[in-house]
Amino acid sequence: MPASESNQPADAKSWMEGLASFLAEERGVEAILLNPDQRKVSVATLGIVNADALKERLDVVLRALDARFGPSGLADHPAQTTEAFQLQVRQLPSKDVLIEKPSCPTAPTFWKWREFAWPEPEEIEKQSREEWQMLAIQAAICGVALAAGWIIESFTQLPASVWVGCFMVSIVFGGWDAAKDAWEKIREGQLDIHFLMLAVAAGAMAIGAWHEGALLLFLFSFSGAMEHYALHRTHREINALTKAAPKMARVILPDGRVEARAVASLAIGDMLQVRPDELFAVDGSIDSGETAADESTLTGESVPIDKQKGSEVFSGTLNLWGVVSVRVEKLASQSALQKIIMLIQHAQNLRAPSQRFTDKFGTPYTWLVLGLTAVMFFIWWLALGIAPFQNIEGQKSAFYLAMTLLVVMSPCALALSIPSAILAAIAWGARHGILFRGGAAIEKLAEVDVVCMDKTGTLTEGEMRVKVIESFPPGRDIDVARIAVTMEANSNHPIARAIVLHGKAQGFTPDELTGFQSLTGAGLRGTVDGQVTYVGRRELMEQGEFAGWVGKIPDAPLGFTEVWVLQAGLVGRILLQDTIRSGSKSVLEKLKAEGVETIMLTGDRRAAAEQIGKDLGLSAVFAGLKPEDKVSTIKELTDRGRKVAMVGDGVNDAPSLAAAYVSVAMGARGSDAALEQSDVVLMKDKIEKLLTARELSLKARAIIKQNLFISLGAITIMAISAIFGLVPLTLGVITHEGSTVVVCLNSLRLLFGKDS
Repeated sequence: MPASESNQPADAKSWMEGLASFLAEERGVEAILLNPDQRKVSVATLGIVNADALKERLDVVLRALDARFGPSGLADHPAQTTEAFQLQVRQLPSKDVLIEKPSCPTAPTFWKWREFAWPEPEEIEKQSREEWQMLAIQAAICGVALAAGWIIESFTQLPASVWVGCFMVSIVFGGWDAAKDAWEKIREGQLDIHFLMLAVAAGAMAIGAWHEGALLLFLFSFSGAMEHYALHRTHREINALTKAAPKMARVILPDGRVEARAVASLAIGDMLQVRPDELFAVDGSIDSGETAADESTLTGESVPIDKQKGSEVFSGTLNLWGVVSVRVEKLASQSALQKIIMLIQHAQNLRAPSQRFTDKFGTPYTWLVLGLTAVMFFIWWLALGIAPFQNIEGQKSAFYLAMTLLVVMSPCALALSIPSAILAAIAWGARHGILFRGGAAIEKLAEVDVVCMDKTGTLTEGEMRVKVIESFPPGRDIDVARIAVTMEANSNHPIARAIVLHGKAQGFTPDELTGFQSLTGAGLRGTVDGQVTYVGRRELMEQGEFAGWVGKIPDAPLGFTEVWVLQAGLVGRILLQDTIRSGSKSVLEKLKAEGVETIMLTGDRRAAAEQIGKDLGLSAVFAGLKPEDKVSTIKELTDRGRKVAMVGDGVNDAPSLAAAYVSVAMGARGSDAALEQSDVVLMKDKIEKLLTARELSLKARAIIKQNLFISLGAITIMAISAIFGLVPLTLGVITHEGSTVVVCLNSLRLLFGKDS
């Protein structure tokens, strides 16, 4: 394998392998150009090509890759070659990925490029619905033919050819889908469960056990339909989000005219007109007008959010009453809603640790079953003297016993035990405002025994209010406020927003600011009115000419946060107050009752932090921390064997989120860091959702354990019974397929849970 490919993630390689396989097999197709993030695909053809047939085959490939590996990953991690097919893979400056067959330098001049629409998630959902319905129809025909054959054989004197014909119809319809899947695997040099089932059915027919073979394939096709139905329900729940994404937008042209355009074609800086009861097409900001937005599709919060000039708006949210002009700030593919959709789709394909174990376990187990079955056949025949193929009165043949063992040891239920539960949990969470970034996040959250939380915006509302402005000496309060507004206008911190909002209410406008820089963990520095100015924490006063002031000025009252303003000849501070979230105390009490330790990690001063910690009943409070101090605290806990979850806003807490065993972000409106750094994103900006996420994690783990107990228990008991010849093939078939159906139904319970 080339060095450039050796570091590729599995998803990227799987994407490339799938597309490379398609390209290698398609005659007349020379290259594929695609951008999964923007959902664009073009195909270069040479000679006469049936475009409609080509699009149909390409759609099948793209839908399969979307469903298996998610739409992201390829564009960011292209390899240089695909060794298996000798194709070239290149990432272009436009971020598109080009996969092409080897050719002479002049060949591309003869290519004809055809652009195709990428199959939308709605099409994938439609395909999954059609698949499970078709499987259900096949299973129904199989079942009816099986029942007819059994009735004719048992209760009529009709010739054997009649009931055998009914069983043959049952076997054909019951085994059709399994045969297609088995053939695909055989072409790849693999054997799987479908092959095992067909082998047993063929063996049953060979010894005249027609109804057992037909019953096996009926139950196998029925359980397959149930599995696809479970996947369809998952797709339907997840794709409910995608339906909120608008497809068209009204663009205000420079001459004032309004033109309808596809959302995918919008550019940053375009001006959009959004009318009442219309969806905002992309992420942007209000340029003119006032309104309120229903952001429940994004966050689950039903309370309308007021919007005025400068306010952010988000794709897929609803404009309630005003006509507004919106300036496009992000491309459609980069919108908050689209990122959430892609995260969910990608999460479906990130396997949990236990699922990865069973994946590795699957292929060797299949060969083990085949080997054990062959060995037992010869033991029954040669060692125990049982007839190899002929059933005699009171004794089944060795081949019959081997087929029974093969059935009961086939790991259908085991293979579905984990992924069915994980997918159902991801779907339920997405519908209720909780995003899990894959199965690992679901499993890990249930293992957490320490929860570290940021204070501002997590345990508190995060909406600070300016209460007091002081200057030292007194009399220059207005100057302190004006300088603070000028400096904080460049920051997105909750405290900065509060100061700027207070300044706007007082009629202040930011002055000219130069040399602005952020001092990590301390504050801001810049030049205002020609003088170097600092705004930030009390620690700023412990250096230089301001050091002498520290002992003269009392600490802020408990419950207040202070921001200092320092300039030559002027010292002042602003006191702000935040309110504790209404649900914080009950959440912490519930976590404590479950044996989970709760710790606050905050950059605020100790007195204020400890007061809130006392009010909430936190296990411990660490205050005055810089970002690196939070990371160190989490690492210390981890080194002591604790499994730590960090809950923060996903922006200022990004380093500590990355350091935690499980990272949880509060809210995701426009927070790229929350989506990128966190294993779990609580879309509703409510701390109570942390409990909901943990409860879902615990339920999913419980169901996975139940599924494993059912599947492994059925295999173990029935295998032992089959080895001693105590299980007839019919009972083995019913037990095996019954356990598969039970596992699917058990996992589906997660989709119907209630939101707490």
